[in-house]
Amino acid sequence: MATTRIQVSRETRGRLAELAEERGLSIGQLVRPLVAEHPTAVQRAERLAADREAVRRVIGVGISDEEFDQAPDVRGNLYKIAADKARDHPRRQRRQP
Repeated sequence: MATTRIQVSRETRGRLAELAEERGLSIGQLVRPLVAEHPTAVQRAERLAADREAVRRVIGVGISDEEFDQAPDVRGNLYKIAADKARDHPRRQRRQP
């Protein structure tokens, strides 16, 4: 794998070196997962397009991007419902003395 150099302040380089050493890694090995966890705008757009195409294929309906944009936040709604249920679960309620 080809390598390159990036310019950071001495303080930042020192901190990265210290963190890497604590973990038994090189600075490159330390930074690699961080980069992998944070896709670029282009990568996010590509992933969104691929996900939408997969949904279209699975449900067999040609949903436009505009229709996707107007659809409710299903995952967000599921998280909210689950959080409400967990909060209201009888075992989670405080016992009265």
